[in-house]
Amino acid sequence: MKKTIFSLLILCGTALTYISCSNNDDTSNQSDVSTVGASIAIDATNEMDIKTGLIVSAKNTTTTKSNETTPGICATITIAQQNATSYPKVFTVDYGTAGCADNQITRKGKLKITLSGPIITTGSKMTIERIDYSINGVKLEGTIEYTNTTTVATVPQWTRKVTNGKFTDLIGRVYLSSGNWTVKQTTGVDTPYVLEDNTYEMTEGNHTITTSSGTTLTLTVQESLIKKYACEFVSKGKLKVQGGLLNGVVDYGNNECDGKFTYTHENGTAYNLSM
Repeated sequence: MKKTIFSLLILCGTALTYISCSNNDDTSNQSDVSTVGASIAIDATNEMDIKTGLIVSAKNTTTTKSNETTPGICATITIAQQNATSYPKVFTVDYGTAGCADNQITRKGKLKITLSGPIITTGSKMTIERIDYSINGVKLEGTIEYTNTTTVATVPQWTRKVTNGKFTDLIGRVYLSSGNWTVKQTTGVDTPYVLEDNTYEMTEGNHTITTSSGTTLTLTVQESLIKKYACEFVSKGKLKVQGGLLNGVVDYGNNECDGKFTYTHENGTAYNLSM
């Protein structure tokens, strides 16, 4: 049995938006499933900001001057450090109060990105702080810590920790978030400063979402999530969802870069969703 969701916050193509659908059955479940959609959108925006951090750090490794031409970044980037090779290195990615757009995604505000050392070096940390920051009108707050925990050189690994996450959607609904993932790189290891050929596998971890009404959902990795750098979406893997009226599984599909996923409730009811 397939159903669609009212007021599901999704990532449609590359733009945050809303959809409404014709079936209003199971309103209570739909309300909770919309929180699953919000959680997926929150995780996608976290991935976008980490990707920005990786681009900025990879393309601006030797200059202390402003750089307005970093590919894939429409913002003005400034770098603070004692000299061209020293750490910590602090990047301010300023999209301005009016914002600017890359690939139909409009961002406003600033990202402050601090590197304690090269992100490919074990022990180094990239910290991303959001300052008056939004994506397509959706306000994002909180801090992301991306720490290199590699123990085997051929299998680079990081932890991704989100603290004080806050997501305010276009109609003012607020979702608080926190979580911790383990991320391993499975392709592109031989080209550490080339990002385009990288594939990442989220092998374990969980993400907790709390709504303004107090409902809490926890999404836990059940089957490793596959994320290709060249794709904006997780393309394969499963998350266990528990909380509120929900007890089921999100399935991202068969490794296609299509932004589609399915939530299947414990009673067998399946909701086809898309990003």
